[in-house]
Amino acid sequence: MTTDQRPTAHKGHPERVLGHLGINVPDLAAARSYYGAIMPLLDFDVFLDADDQFAYMPAGGKHGTYLFFYPTSAPVAYSRANVGLQHLAFIVPTRQRVRDVHEAALALGGREVHPPQNWPEYPPPYFASFWMDPFGITLEAVCHHDR
Repeated sequence: MTTDQRPTAHKGHPERVLGHLGINVPDLAAARSYYGAIMPLLDFDVFLDADDQFAYMPAGGKHGTYLFFYPTSAPVAYSRANVGLQHLAFIVPTRQRVRDVHEAALALGGREVHPPQNWPEYPPPYFASFWMDPFGITLEAVCHHDR
């Protein structure tokens, strides 16, 4: 795709983004507790909180993808190595936020995959950390540049 073929924002029509993602979790209460602590650090607000689901939206009226959580109906463990979701990456405004989110995630029981660091194999600057939530879903906090 050449530069002039890329979709652009037009007045009154924001750039198109992925509307929402739905994630099944084996323990909705545990997910609500974990993500309730992590999502504000990633600049997301509660969108929906019901007995059978909950969801987050980008904070401050920003455009972006909503994230919904549902209880799984099948007793199959998640694996990032299987077909399907490999990981979720959240863009944060500063390298310090990458560090803060990573530290909070580990304090909440997340498992470290990669500590906060530069990733020279990606277009610079790319500073990110990776961890697994309590269910094995890999999450990433990434800063493309300090703002």
